[in-house]
Amino acid sequence: MRSVKIRPFVPSGSDYPLAQRFFEDLGFKKVYADDGLSIFQNDEQEFFLQNFNNQEFQDNFMLELRVEHLDDVWRHIQDTELEKKYPIRVKAPEVYPWGSREIHLIDPAGVCWHISESVKE
Repeated sequence: MRSVKIRPFVPSGSDYPLAQRFFEDLGFKKVYADDGLSIFQNDEQEFFLQNFNNQEFQDNFMLELRVEHLDDVWRHIQDTELEKKYPIRVKAPEVYPWGSREIHLIDPAGVCWHISESVKE
């Protein structure tokens, strides 16, 4: 098997339109949308936002999004005041023992995004 891409299905939580707006404000481009599914893209990375709400699942679902410049992402989160506009939680960049520097962001559905970059040695 030679894989080319993985595109996870991320639950939207109870407010699908709010989740769509959140991911656009975070920096993703919505390239497709209907009542049940949206596709979001940033460069070569894509994910499906599914109009699906199961809080137990969402509270236990995590993703890692690896970026080139974590400080730029952090600045964008702060400048756009995402915490004031959406029911999210976000933790400032921190270096973790497993070798990456990460922002932890809990999206409106409760999904935990590890937005990370490699720690330079």
